[in-house]
Amino acid sequence: MAAPEVHVRPYWELTFDADGDPDPGRRDLLLRGVRERGVRDLVVLTHGWNNDRALATRLYDAFFAPFPALAPGAGLGYAGVLWPSMRFTDEEIPDFDPGLVGGGAQAMPGALGAGTRQALGTVFPGGEAVVGRLARLLDEQPSGADAFDQFGGLVRQLAGVHPAEAGADTEEDSPHTAPAMLQEHPHAVCLRFAAALEETGGAGLRLPGGLGRAWRGAHELLRQATYYAMKRRAGKVGRDGLGPFLGRLAHDAPQVRVHLVGHSFGARLVSFALAGLPAGAANVASVTLLQGAFSHYAFADRGVLKGRQERIAGPLVSCHSHFDSALGTLYPLASRLAGDDRGALEAGALGARWGAMGFDGVQDVPGAVRLTLADALRSGLPDRGCVSVDAARVVRRGAPPAGAHSDILHEELARVVLAAGRVGG
Repeated sequence: MAAPEVHVRPYWELTFDADGDPDPGRRDLLLRGVRERGVRDLVVLTHGWNNDRALATRLYDAFFAPFPALAPGAGLGYAGVLWPSMRFTDEEIPDFDPGLVGGGAQAMPGALGAGTRQALGTVFPGGEAVVGRLARLLDEQPSGADAFDQFGGLVRQLAGVHPAEAGADTEEDSPHTAPAMLQEHPHAVCLRFAAALEETGGAGLRLPGGLGRAWRGAHELLRQATYYAMKRRAGKVGRDGLGPFLGRLAHDAPQVRVHLVGHSFGARLVSFALAGLPAGAANVASVTLLQGAFSHYAFADRGVLKGRQERIAGPLVSCHSHFDSALGTLYPLASRLAGDDRGALEAGALGARWGAMGFDGVQDVPGAVRLTLADALRSGLPDRGCVSVDAARVVRRGAPPAGAHSDILHEELARVVLAAGRVGG
């Protein structure tokens, strides 16, 4: 089968490894290409959890497709960022054939599917043996607290998450803290995740009781710990990889205005690129975050990106949807810190403290504006500052546990990107 292709032109790819080091060949092609092709506005799109280049490329092809007709003659160029992340293959991606992305039901509830095992081995090199042991525990579902202790230890080992290396978005979780799911007793954490799974599934989902219930929660613990590691990696790639590249682009092609767009953890990546942007680089014209999987306080006074929106010549737009159950229910539970006294409270209180940008938008930033999608498209966006756009009118499809988290292939969202960047009128 031929490799998927992105059909908009001109298009380039930027590839970064887990440390943020770029592929120099692809980097130089882009730097030379934007000058040779006379690009005035470069839209840079970054995926969140995608398992391989083929899936990311298909996403980029679909998302970019409306742009040429929406902004004819605008001098647009396009770039897709590729970085090592992953998605559990039991999660649905709306508008994609599940058979082509490794989705669909698992052979046994709670088991680790072959596609997910392969993805884990790819994004955690050297962790194949640990993945195998985790898979066996999920298959066999042994009884006894020691089995869950073993599972929790393997999860921590695979994700490589230690308190001193935690991915911080706010002062509360910086710099020497890790989430409760990686510190508290594994069996209790698994039961909490089992309850959260039922919440995301609605009235139609009831997990089995006893041992089977706890092991379904264990599967979710592994998923969320893996995504926590991806979140941390996204920040590093943005700060140490994409940010310095944008500085190089500002030097080599000062006429190019850059519009950063990130989905899920890719939203965290492009946001942290602002922290890695060299002094004097002023080429970032807009930033659009699609279902951003990081703290809604990241740009607040307590956030590690406080004031970074001032590095943008235009607005920072956070598109959010309450249909995103990955961010509305599972993300706050996975982000809660050990010892947090709100941990046993209802999901609403938990989400208020540990909530995600893509569920309810930017929080606690003075002067931030909140708009519906209809208002944003009809009346436009502010020239500067943080803007939260409720996109639930279109971002609403997707099965449990992620809900609408990946439902981003809509012309309306392309129009938001262009409006944020003042492109095409």
